[in-house]
Amino acid sequence: MKRRNFIAQSSLFTAGTLVMPQNIIRASQNKFVSKRPKLADRKFVSEAVEQTIKKVKTFIKDEEIAWLFENCYPNTLDTTIDFEMIDGKPDTFVITGDIDAMWLRDSTAQFWPYMPLINEDEKLKKLIQGLINRQIKCVLLDPYANAFYKDKTKISEWKSDQTLMLPGVHERKWEIDSLCYVIRLANEYYQITKDTSIFDDDFDKAMRLIVKTFKTEQRKHNESKYVFSRETTSVIDSPPFGGTGRPVKQNGLICSMFRPSDDSTLYPYLIPSNIFAVLSLRQLETIYRRVFNNNEFATACSQMADEVDDAISEFAVSEHLNFGKIYAYEIDGYGNKLFMDDANVPSLMSLAYLGAHKPADEIYKNTRRFLLSDNNPYFLKGSFTEGQGSPHTGKNKIWPMGIILRAMTSTDENEIVRCLKMLKTTHAGTGFMHEGFDKDNPKEYSRDWFAWANTLFGELIIKLFNENKELLSLTY
Repeated sequence: MKRRNFIAQSSLFTAGTLVMPQNIIRASQNKFVSKRPKLADRKFVSEAVEQTIKKVKTFIKDEEIAWLFENCYPNTLDTTIDFEMIDGKPDTFVITGDIDAMWLRDSTAQFWPYMPLINEDEKLKKLIQGLINRQIKCVLLDPYANAFYKDKTKISEWKSDQTLMLPGVHERKWEIDSLCYVIRLANEYYQITKDTSIFDDDFDKAMRLIVKTFKTEQRKHNESKYVFSRETTSVIDSPPFGGTGRPVKQNGLICSMFRPSDDSTLYPYLIPSNIFAVLSLRQLETIYRRVFNNNEFATACSQMADEVDDAISEFAVSEHLNFGKIYAYEIDGYGNKLFMDDANVPSLMSLAYLGAHKPADEIYKNTRRFLLSDNNPYFLKGSFTEGQGSPHTGKNKIWPMGIILRAMTSTDENEIVRCLKMLKTTHAGTGFMHEGFDKDNPKEYSRDWFAWANTLFGELIIKLFNENKELLSLTY
């Protein structure tokens, strides 16, 4: 359908709202009452964010979409922030939502939609500085941990895990992307502000530790001492073989014992996370050349990025009978490959979102078509919706995050509209996004309070506001 016809037909569909009786209009207005905490109860208030909400809402025709945006976009700031000055430096601890711990991955992703505003709001800028500082502390405490407590005396519910559980660690699942997200946040802050004050000695120590950890987990000489076992009935909670994972044939890729969903990998070479690591290493190379004037470490980062990238091209791409050359999700280096995707980020779907590919790149397009087909075991179709799921939530749950990423990586207006309609009709009347919902009954969902999914929905609406306002002028 051509753009002008699409918009025209959609406008005809929405025209009926102009002749609704006043009592229906009033009832509708009463239905969409803000779900945000009262102003006095909000954890952090950014004037730039509040102005953005007001500005964007004026362009959103669909009042339920507008309501979802107002609830979701500021959710991280409203509900998850613990900010203070420690030893003269800002420190920001960010819980993930209904779990009282901070994930390196989630905390970066939760703040990502606010990053374009930090030059407009000094308080917000300092908040981001504080998160960078807190993440550096976490990495220096344990580069293998994925989630942390601010209070080091707090006892983790996972204290019985058979791994090195240090005070302050909530969970110690080795995931490549956890460390990538630390680099992603610091690099984005620097690119936007040109402020180099965050690049202190602790930052340098943490970055060197990250690269050292990546090198160790290439396992070229079987040097990794990481193990993780949990007493559980779930096969995805622990790697096999005494918590060391399945065997791999060393080829330059980095082993990841867990996926971004916190599920154990089937094959340890997790391809989306290795692609993410290439991006992160190249960002470090730039920082160390331009800011630290350290060509030696910059070159080491560049060489490792090249090595991982070459291995991805050689071992992770396969010719599919129906889709051409596509990425595998996980491989072991022996020729075994897993073809699927997980709705969490990094995922194969999210590669265009993360900046590893353009939406028009052939291998990405082919992979994306595979992911949205019946060939992907975790692309689920329900009674009135469809989307990517995750082994993390079982066989029947679709993740809003997957639908959001599908919209954010799409160049097809009709596909974006379809995604918005699905998001509108699957929040179960709560006004917020969830982790996953049953494909046939959205009222059966996991996680009432999942701040990353909420702010990611806000990020989608901001993207449409900046790139395609006409889609916000429709009623869904």
